[in-house]
Amino acid sequence: MLRMLSHDFTPVLTHGGVSARAAGQGQEPEGTACHFDIDWSRIFPKGVGARADAASLGEVSRQVDRMLAQGLQPWATLHQGQLPPALLEQGGWLKRSTIGAFADFARLMGEQLGDRVRHWITHDDPGHASLDLNTGSSGGSRALHRALQISHHRLISHGEALRALRSAAPGAQVGLVLSLQAIRPASHRAADLATALRQDGLRNRWWLDPLFGRGYPGDVLQALGVDAPTVLPGDLRSMASPCDFLAIRPQRHEQQASYGPEPEVDAARILELLERVHHDYTPPALYLISPEASAPNPARTSARLMPSGPSPHSFPRTERVSF
Repeated sequence: MLRMLSHDFTPVLTHGGVSARAAGQGQEPEGTACHFDIDWSRIFPKGVGARADAASLGEVSRQVDRMLAQGLQPWATLHQGQLPPALLEQGGWLKRSTIGAFADFARLMGEQLGDRVRHWITHDDPGHASLDLNTGSSGGSRALHRALQISHHRLISHGEALRALRSAAPGAQVGLVLSLQAIRPASHRAADLATALRQDGLRNRWWLDPLFGRGYPGDVLQALGVDAPTVLPGDLRSMASPCDFLAIRPQRHEQQASYGPEPEVDAARILELLERVHHDYTPPALYLISPEASAPNPARTSARLMPSGPSPHSFPRTERVSF
């Protein structure tokens, strides 16, 4: 079933004999979730080795207190793409040193907020990009390699930040958000089946397999050749640190390859994707971030926190999934 953190009802989804439904108010003991981002670039505007900005830390802490006073449960996202300018100047996520910097940021936030914030999202989509194994890179001879190296460093940083948070805030529930697609072959022809497998490998299995201890998919690595990321000893173990939950934001589901992408993200495809992740990877908890309407009352169910001041923003409905 799909259990709504906001306690709203949604229609039952059914597909292939499997159903998912929303539970009503009182069924979700965790209360109403309030999602907010913490802007790393404002907490550490000068990057590695610098002191955290005290005013920004204070504003984050006060905002969490305001959420709790309203009966909301804070869910903190550490990274949605913002990097401290000093880290950008040094190469950003292409540099392995950014991994340690992110873990330090996570540890600090756990120390500052861990007594009040239980749920933490390390990355809201760790660099998911529309990479195409058929066409290779489009921004230079090593653009694909650079993009995959960035994704590799972000996956490692998830594991390192997860451990840092748990060390600083015992009992923290830590996970991440992935944008995934339910890819189907356009036909049963061998070429379409092969294309669908390749695209699924790069768009879905590339993220899921290493996070759940399987390493990168071998067929994708073979197809990438010299564009594959550089993997050092211990990297795969770091990124496979067991998470407490996985949240999925479904993307437009694609039919590969003869007839092009399908135009809608329909309920049957969403359930197909959720069922696959549930059975193939068995995350401890699985959440669906609705690809459609925002929460009915954005001011109560979400807030985007910039340390210079909070401003409510529309956040899609979040549902916990069980089968």
